[in-house]
Amino acid sequence: MAGSILIVDDDPVQRRLVDAAVTKFGHTALVADGGEAGLKLLEGPRGGEIGVVILDLQMPGLDGIGVLKAMRERGIDIPVIVQTSQGGIDTVVSAMRNGAFDFVVKPASPDKLQAAIANALKVEAVEDTVRRSARRGNGLLSFRDLITRSSSMDRVIRLGQKAAASNIPILIEGESGVGKELVARAIQGSGDRRSKAFVTVNCGAIPDSLVESILFGHEKGSFTGATDKHPGKFVEANNGTLFLDEIGDLPLDVQVKLLRAVQQGEVDPVGGRSTVKVDIRLISATHRNLLQQVKDGKFREDLYYRLNVYPIFVPPLRDRRDDIPLLVGHFISRVAPASPHGRIPAISENALALLQAYDWPGNIRQLENAIFRACVLSDGDVLSEDEFPQIRAQVEGVVDLGGNAEPAVEKPQAPRPEQSASALSANAERPRPGMLRALDERGNVRPLADVEFEMIRLAIEHYDGQMSEVARRLGIGRSTLYRKLKEYGIDPDTGRSERLAS
Repeated sequence: MAGSILIVDDDPVQRRLVDAAVTKFGHTALVADGGEAGLKLLEGPRGGEIGVVILDLQMPGLDGIGVLKAMRERGIDIPVIVQTSQGGIDTVVSAMRNGAFDFVVKPASPDKLQAAIANALKVEAVEDTVRRSARRGNGLLSFRDLITRSSSMDRVIRLGQKAAASNIPILIEGESGVGKELVARAIQGSGDRRSKAFVTVNCGAIPDSLVESILFGHEKGSFTGATDKHPGKFVEANNGTLFLDEIGDLPLDVQVKLLRAVQQGEVDPVGGRSTVKVDIRLISATHRNLLQQVKDGKFREDLYYRLNVYPIFVPPLRDRRDDIPLLVGHFISRVAPASPHGRIPAISENALALLQAYDWPGNIRQLENAIFRACVLSDGDVLSEDEFPQIRAQVEGVVDLGGNAEPAVEKPQAPRPEQSASALSANAERPRPGMLRALDERGNVRPLADVEFEMIRLAIEHYDGQMSEVARRLGIGRSTLYRKLKEYGIDPDTGRSERLAS
């Protein structure tokens, strides 16, 4: 199990503090002074050692949200613990929506940080076990193996079955995490090349300097570091299927050679003296709008029309919520036997309703990760809303930044599966002291004036009416504070307002 902890923070003092804590916990610490440097380490030779990333959200250049998005786009699936300062509710929610595993509030206590790291490593270890098991049993897939009962997926299956009976190029479109590779494997497993190789290439995860070599191969000595001859993915997939994921990330110069390979069925290895004939079934996939990229000059028009002979669009999970109960059951059965408890838990109706109310920006991949976390960290036999703190915080619009290692909100009244996120919000209890509601009873963002009113009252109560301290903590002058007290009708001595009676 990878045990190194990558600390990404532009503040040298904060880096040293977290480095010392992580080392004391018994882990090897790697440090990066910004988002770009952190991504470079993740994609470098030591990236395989990293088990957890501790990521500051507020950084110049590429900030924490940018790092999370880049990790998702490049397929770097490592748990990330984000660090945030007090008051960053919107930023924390955004980080969780972009795949953060957990968050801690600066300055994080050693106990909170250690617990967050331990949980992340525990989940990562189980994921590794499940992935290895999946690879060992990775047989042919067919469309019967796709877990769905959604009408929006019926068209995908019909198109895929027709495509499997032909040999034309296929372009699978859809957001990241919707299962484009599974659809590609089902097409391959249902066609006449089912017994041949299925070779996958993530074009977005390959450095630009190596794309041509990896796709088309190279001769020994053709460039620095080419110590051996490499056949390339096209030759590896000969007589089988080549799946080019994130095709929209290919550099323009490589697109020229790809067009020739598709049109003429031959490739030019780097440093080679002759072309190599190949016979492949090409399936491409992208989460980008390729037509827009053509208009922007980032993707060749001739290649676009060559690849887009038979398009298939895979809908996002938010448009196929009927699939969520099936997917949850499938993921629980996969991960539970490999978890420390070794048992298959049930899931409560309220928890399932919560999952169906969420819009899943990371789609099926995000749902799978959420179930992994819940199964591994749960101590009971039934998964409740408490096992999904990040999802719950976003659906209900409340995040606890009081120093806890994970978001906490009061339990909603029992929702029905068909309830929307706004309905769940309407059922939510009043937040505990130290917490503010971000959404109103209709699920809409509350006016800034209302939130400011509650924050001032909370600060007065928290600092026992010491107005100098209240003003300092709120980041305003005393005169501004008293002006706002008068504006909102708040009594400086009691912290009460006439608005409370209305």
